[in-house]
Amino acid sequence: MVASKTNRKFFTVDEANKALPLVRAIVQDITDLACELRERHERLMRLKPDDRRRVSEAHEEELVQVRSEVERGQEKMEEYVRELKELGVELKDYFTGLIDFPSLMNGHPVYLCWRLGEAEVGFWHELEAGFSGRQKLAPSVRRS
Repeated sequence: MVASKTNRKFFTVDEANKALPLVRAIVQDITDLACELRERHERLMRLKPDDRRRVSEAHEEELVQVRSEVERGQEKMEEYVRELKELGVELKDYFTGLIDFPSLMNGHPVYLCWRLGEAEVGFWHELEAGFSGRQKLAPSVRRS
């Protein structure tokens, strides 16, 4: 792994693939938690009282419990994202598990792109292109 003058890590394809077991585990936790948080948030919206109805004590307790669960989940999510940043990778989508590994291609900064469910890092894109600009890595690059 090469570090730039700004201490940004750059991965080779081989290094990115070697990091995948740990990255995959963290990203799986992130996608699972993202779905749970979405469900809890939707539940919270259904439980939230409006001007037309009063909240019972039991209902209020459930509301407090769900809010607490959402807070704990958000804190855990921040921990997961921090772990990825410490590894030098960038989370792009919580629900699909889309990850970018900063890399250099012919001396030019790019991202190696991987998504949960893919066996290996097999795509890349320009820094500003995003997922829609994904391109397959050339076989010669994939073996390096």
